[in-house]
Amino acid sequence: MAKYSTRQRDILLSYLEAHADEQMSIQKIASDLEEQKVSSSAVYRNLFELEKENRVKRCIRDNSREVLYQYIDLPECRSSLHLMCRVCGRMFHLEPEQTNKLVEHVEKAQGFVIDKSETILYGVCKDCR
Repeated sequence: MAKYSTRQRDILLSYLEAHADEQMSIQKIASDLEEQKVSSSAVYRNLFELEKENRVKRCIRDNSREVLYQYIDLPECRSSLHLMCRVCGRMFHLEPEQTNKLVEHVEKAQGFVIDKSETILYGVCKDCR
């Protein structure tokens, strides 16, 4: 099936790229895009497609059933580990040098290869400590 670039999809992609360090619910995304005439159904449909294309990552927030989405189709997302604060929910990219050291150490010590694009390390950020 052909992929169409629609106005609503383009607006959604621009929004997600501008908020790449955030995990957001469909409701928040749809609410934020309401003024730009992006329908909730377009948000649902496009997030589903973007997830299949590995451009968006879906996860479930700890201790809840809330589904969150994050745009991961940026070079820094594909090449770094992600750190997520359990208090504020903010997402950070681990610096490439630190990411590589950690990945190499785990592979050398455990023989285990980490998929950087799929890994989130949970903890508490410096602002929330």
